[in-house]
Amino acid sequence: MMKAAHHSLAAPDGTSLAYASLPASGSTLPGLVFLGGFRSDMTGVKATALEAFCAARGQPFLRFDYRGHGASGGRFEEATVGDWVSDALAMIDGATSGPLILVGSSMGAWIAVLAAIARPKRIAGLVGIASAPDFTEDLIHDRLTAGQKAELARAGVLRRPSVYDTEPYPITSRLIEDGRERLVLRAPIPLAIPLRLVHGLADPDVPWVQSRRLLEAWECADARLTLVKDGDHRLSREQDLSLMMDAAAEISALVTPSAAAPAG
Repeated sequence: MMKAAHHSLAAPDGTSLAYASLPASGSTLPGLVFLGGFRSDMTGVKATALEAFCAARGQPFLRFDYRGHGASGGRFEEATVGDWVSDALAMIDGATSGPLILVGSSMGAWIAVLAAIARPKRIAGLVGIASAPDFTEDLIHDRLTAGQKAELARAGVLRRPSVYDTEPYPITSRLIEDGRERLVLRAPIPLAIPLRLVHGLADPDVPWVQSRRLLEAWECADARLTLVKDGDHRLSREQDLSLMMDAAAEISALVTPSAAAPAG
């Protein structure tokens, strides 16, 4: 089975972005791009499972690290949602070709929506796993106490513990303010592409209603949400990964041009 080649690409501001990609292998299928979550990197289970899925199908694939994540340059605490969208667009423009399906995990689904809006001619479909659009506003800022909001305004940063990391996450006022400029759930999302969402009802970090709100905002009627009763936020069990791959395969089949009919 073909293995992904590792590369780096310079963002417009010169930041080095690490990525791994698989070229097309005699397939007309659209490329898949995996967009990870907040503080995640491209070595996670979902990213590598999707790579193996694409390798077996001869389907182009790309996974990458945002700035301040994994093997990419930059400092996490200096980055914003806008920076990570810019990184995704740099990857789409500089390391892929043809139509793409974006597969976003958690924050990655928000990044994917914003990237699809910015590149409507390139993005043919979107898959969201435990989608967390607008999380900086809905799941961070709106849950802060008055004291925490005052501290954030005074110091410009809060450090919050996480079950996913031994170190607390720095939440900056820049992150919150930038995210507020990029909210997508407050109005219809003008994308005429298929959407498939998977979310766990037992997700302790991102309520499943965030995915429902995304579904409701999506203007294209070809949109579905699959709920997993015992699914957590990671959705990395074999059965969860199968749902992600099934969604990617379904959209791939929908948007791949059919072979020309033989001449009569």
